[in-house]
Amino acid sequence: MDGKKYLACGTQFTESDRTLLAGYFRLADTIADLIGPHCEVVIHSLESVEKSIVKIVNGHHTGRTLGSPITDLGLKMLRHFEQTGEVTPKSYFTETKDGSLLKSTTCILAGEHDNPIGLFCINMNLSHPFPEIIKTLMPSTGHASETVSENFSHCSTHVIEQALTQAVTDVESDPTVSNKSKKKTITRLLFDNGIFEFKEATAIVSEGLGITRHAVYKYIREFKN
Repeated sequence: MDGKKYLACGTQFTESDRTLLAGYFRLADTIADLIGPHCEVVIHSLESVEKSIVKIVNGHHTGRTLGSPITDLGLKMLRHFEQTGEVTPKSYFTETKDGSLLKSTTCILAGEHDNPIGLFCINMNLSHPFPEIIKTLMPSTGHASETVSENFSHCSTHVIEQALTQAVTDVESDPTVSNKSKKKTITRLLFDNGIFEFKEATAIVSEGLGITRHAVYKYIREFKN
């Protein structure tokens, strides 16, 4: 980003700018859902600093709603960006009017012409009892069903192999699947889970199941149809 491309109050957005900014709305919901109810996530639009908030989740922590203005610290950050070009997010602590301690971070969002169009802010309320905060980050006691399987690996081959192993386990434990249809069912499960997006998946699956690549391709064609 060029530090001189500062978007002054009232500068007209392009439709692309608005679309780019709106594209972050789902990210705001995702982050708030991940961290939990003690986290406020805010998106400011610089099209109007007087009514800058265009997205807010858990706004009760600061008492703000859609249409609330940008903060003085937000303006200070923009001015710092204008002078230095510095865009690296840094966390900081601040307090709300009721004395709640927040740990926050703010990221400048770029627009169509690489100029700042918004701010993406995350505010974690640390004033609640810490065990209460931790509780929202953990699965409920005795609810193993809240956890899902995910294969973390540095290599796509390992992801495919682990997914294949899991699919075999799932199908083998399903009494409704006949022996004759197990390999096709395993392939279907991998297909539905997107594993064949990996280029080497067909070769690994065919070898793991003891069938030809042609058979795997045939199954995939059937699934697509």
